Amino acid sequence: MMAIIAFIIIFGLIVIVHEFGHYYFAKKSGVLVREFAVGFGPKVFNHHGDETTYTLRLLPMGGYVRLAGAEEEAELQPGMPVTLDLDENEKVTLINTSEEENLGSSLPLEIANFDLVDDMYIEGYTPGQEGLIRYQVLKTAKVIERDGTQVQVAPIERQIQSAPVLNRMLVNFAGPLNNFILAVFVFIALAFVQGGVPVDEPVLGQIQEETPAAQVDLQEGDRVLEVAGETVESWSELQQTVAQSPGEEITLLIEREGQEETIQITPAPIEIEGSEERVGQMGVMAPMDDSLGSKLIFGFKETYNIMIGIVDALRQMVTGRFSIDNLGGPVAIYALTDNAVQQGLTSLLFFTGYLSVNLGIVNLLPIPALDGGKIIFNIIEGVRGKPVSQSVETWVTLIGVGIIFTLMIAVTWNDIQRFFF
Repeated sequence: MMAIIAFIIIFGLIVIVHEFGHYYFAKKSGVLVREFAVGFGPKVFNHHGDETTYTLRLLPMGGYVRLAGAEEEAELQPGMPVTLDLDENEKVTLINTSEEENLGSSLPLEIANFDLVDDMYIEGYTPGQEGLIRYQVLKTAKVIERDGTQVQVAPIERQIQSAPVLNRMLVNFAGPLNNFILAVFVFIALAFVQGGVPVDEPVLGQIQEETPAAQVDLQEGDRVLEVAGETVESWSELQQTVAQSPGEEITLLIEREGQEETIQITPAPIEIEGSEERVGQMGVMAPMDDSLGSKLIFGFKETYNIMIGIVDALRQMVTGRFSIDNLGGPVAIYALTDNAVQQGLTSLLFFTGYLSVNLGIVNLLPIPALDGGKIIFNIIEGVRGKPVSQSVETWVTLIGVGIIFTLMIAVTWNDIQRFFF
């Protein structure tokens, strides 16, 4: 149960932060945000704001913001029956297309024609009236869609394509950017939770009780100069050298308060999970730098290192050195969440930061339908001085959707093979 709760919270947080980036910069650019959705599929909850409808949907597999002009402007079609709400000046304030929403005082209308972008009108036939009747539509009017979602109409000046190309680029980049910012804060929090930042020096950190290190009276702050006659200059080198001697007595040359001492220790043989191989461990934690500056730097540095690692893995996948079989989908993410929950808060924080960076990088891939693909279109428009034709953008986007769909099938198949067979 804890794993399920953690999965929903972590994934929900990452999605909300990502989508808020798009939402914030769209609003700043004067673009109407019709819907801010967490999840996909049927609505579980919705709240109508001044301009935006906030929805929680059934499948926690992502989220989206619906920007005016980024999709078909309305579900309205000639011949469609709707009902209208009018103000005291006979102007339309609400167009209801849903059979689920029964507004008794509304005016029924069979649509003949409409324009909710430029001239802002709707016309059609009403019971008891001969001929067409036209109503002006307010720029703040709402449309109740077939599934009951309430969205605001968007005149041309409120649509995404009316915003300057640089603003549109910022809207597209803001989602991944927010994921990177979230990761920085999560890793800073991790540094505080674990008491500092690991330092790669051959200095002993906290000594764990009832371990070989405690038994031979090693102390926190001891600097290890040599292990079995070999000079060590870093914590990773010390750890690696000790690991090679499970259950075997070795000699440590340490420096304590300016004095050198020789200590005999037998590293405990620890079996590696999923293997018969054993490694030696003394029972000593890595040294920590608990200064505020180091914790802040750690947040940025860890985010950068993970970004480089993910980009390198993607590069290897393109060149064939990284198998697509190593990719995982929702089931793999849940399994990793479960593992992180069992290991504790530090593992959970690291996993959250890692997943946030991952989502940011993936969304920046130059694949149409992803943020990266949209940014490419923005760059092309900026260079050419005019946007790519709608037909070309539509076809390229469909190809991008096909690529994404293929990858989703591949990772889902990997999940099935990995966890169910």
